[in-house]
Amino acid sequence: MSPSETNRQPSREVTGVGANGIAMLVLLLIDLIAMIGAALTLIKDGPGIALFGLIALLFVFLFILIGFYSLQPNEAAAITLFGEYKGTDRASGLRWTWPWMGKTKISLRANNLISQQIKVNDQRGNPIEIAAQLVWRVTDSAQALFDVDDYRAFVAAQVEVAVRTIGARYPYDDFEHKEVTLRGDHDRVSAELRTELIDRLAVAGITVDECGFTHLAYAPEIAGAMLRRQQAAAVVAARETLVAGAVGMVEMALAQLSAKQVVDLDDERKAAMVSNLMVVLCGERDTQPVLNAGTLY
Repeated sequence: MSPSETNRQPSREVTGVGANGIAMLVLLLIDLIAMIGAALTLIKDGPGIALFGLIALLFVFLFILIGFYSLQPNEAAAITLFGEYKGTDRASGLRWTWPWMGKTKISLRANNLISQQIKVNDQRGNPIEIAAQLVWRVTDSAQALFDVDDYRAFVAAQVEVAVRTIGARYPYDDFEHKEVTLRGDHDRVSAELRTELIDRLAVAGITVDECGFTHLAYAPEIAGAMLRRQQAAAVVAARETLVAGAVGMVEMALAQLSAKQVVDLDDERKAAMVSNLMVVLCGERDTQPVLNAGTLY
């Protein structure tokens, strides 16, 4: 790589190029009136000085006319002279510059982009599908036009790279809720995705106002297995809560029976009572009471 390439400086937007087109429009109208007068003189007196005056006025008319251009709100025009960047005009309305200056318009409005669904391996190696949405806009017209070949295609390419980077940085889900995950920490992950995109798009003079995931799911080949795993984890969590509550209720029942001296239970009967209560409280089916009537003689 040559020293000129390694020391290359990025383009920087310069403002102040371009003039108010209204003043030049007035001058154009004055020139047009003068042209009409010269034409009438030419018709009346025949060829002579009036002919040279008419030609000169026509040249001035075309000179002024070619320099006009207009800008919409949130639109800019990069002005160049024989390929050399001279500055950017951001003032909206009718504008004018020298006819030999090149004018390249660029939109400064916010753009919305929804990326295609891509398959990424998360931190644990599980294949997942991700799609992102972002709102971006051009902040430096010179960088967008002259530092990258096609800034819109550049944005689309960098979105895919950034999504892959963030997708591989975290696991899709954490059943123990101890890690940052793509599914459970959407705000944090979206903020990191925005920071990653801003860093990547800075070379093109583009910033990102907001971004986030529009699609996040396991890949079809493992979606069924992961769904069963989630269901199993949910059942285990529900069982833990149910057992914890049942133990508390058994302790409370034994304590109240002992405090009110309703019945005097030895250790064997307490164990049987605890077993029966746990079955009643933790069972999934309705209990079927069994009456012990004793032995009849």
